[in-house]
Amino acid sequence: MAKNGLDKWFKQKWVDIGSKKKDGSFSKCGRSKQKSDSKRKYPKCVPLAKARSMSEGQRKSAVSRKRSVAQGVGGKPTNVKTFAKRTKAAEGGYMGSFIKLDVDGMKVQLLKGPQIF
Repeated sequence: MAKNGLDKWFKQKWVDIGSKKKDGSFSKCGRSKQKSDSKRKYPKCVPLAKARSMSEGQRKSAVSRKRSVAQGVGGKPTNVKTFAKRTKAAEGGYMGSFIKLDVDGMKVQLLKGPQIF
């Protein structure tokens, strides 16, 4: 039974989250060299379970990040993270690490990294 590693990876059903069918399901991952697939944009593939758990915004973000990068540079596939790293600056707050310390009974708060308020 496939539980971990490459066996699990091959047994998962991979879908292209960038091309949704009219019935709401996803197209299978990859492209063929047929003329019908030549106009398809570059696929962003994830396992079906992950595709179902992602919000519409998360799917659009992942697809746009994948398609904004040059594809197949040096004959190698282009990989991008499925979920973008979130920072507090994107939410309108600070960016960097916020550290609370207790030094000799006094509470000290430090901001580490670039500070955007």
